[in-house]
Amino acid sequence: MYELTFFYAVILVLVGVVAGVINTLAGGGSNLTLPALMVMGMPADVANATNRVGVLLQSLAGANDFHRGGHLPREDFGAILLLTLLGSLIGALLAAFMPASILKPVLLSAMLGMALLILVRPAVVAPPPGTVPRRVADTPSSKWILLLAGVYGGFVQAGVGFILIAALAGSLRYELVKTNALKMLCTGCLTLAAIAVFIWQDLIAWVPGLILAVGTVIGAKLGVKLAVGFSQNGLKWFLFIMTLLASAAALWF
Repeated sequence: MYELTFFYAVILVLVGVVAGVINTLAGGGSNLTLPALMVMGMPADVANATNRVGVLLQSLAGANDFHRGGHLPREDFGAILLLTLLGSLIGALLAAFMPASILKPVLLSAMLGMALLILVRPAVVAPPPGTVPRRVADTPSSKWILLLAGVYGGFVQAGVGFILIAALAGSLRYELVKTNALKMLCTGCLTLAAIAVFIWQDLIAWVPGLILAVGTVIGAKLGVKLAVGFSQNGLKWFLFIMTLLASAAALWF
């Protein structure tokens, strides 16, 4: 059974702020929040489910702030959300009955592959200014990537931002600020589907989850301000650094 003290509550809020910023600008923040929850004594499956409370609220807060700033494209997000939501339901069902460790090699391969891609072909994840985004209906590869991102996000969450960036910037060619806006909306939707399954399985520890969410929401709001202020090139290199750090964290834990 987990132990929630005032010290742990403060740690959860502080870790949540950092994770919220990281998740808004790139991805991999759950590599901080999951260990923070497990240090309290939570089993891995409970920590995995509880972590989604903070992820959901940070995603909704971030998507709302991007929308208010005019950075959330709405032309094709119905198809984008449908695919990620479907994948999330599949992934959450898998998470309820299978160990999350089986996806670790997949996560590491995806993140290291993205880091290499940023170095070798940076325009793939950072389209040049003026690039016209593609529609999901006209880009078959994006359908599979979005579906797989949903499956992964529903299963374990950590690192799903990188896979969504690969689909939204790499396949659909959105510039990085709009990519991050859509990524937050997708993450919120796929997390909502996952939470429904975890409520059914009674795996969520609500009090630590909501305390963590206080931090992640603050971090998401800070992250939106940073994302809008960063140059496309700055966002690209932040993404590269966070990809490497998230890979190292996944190896460590």
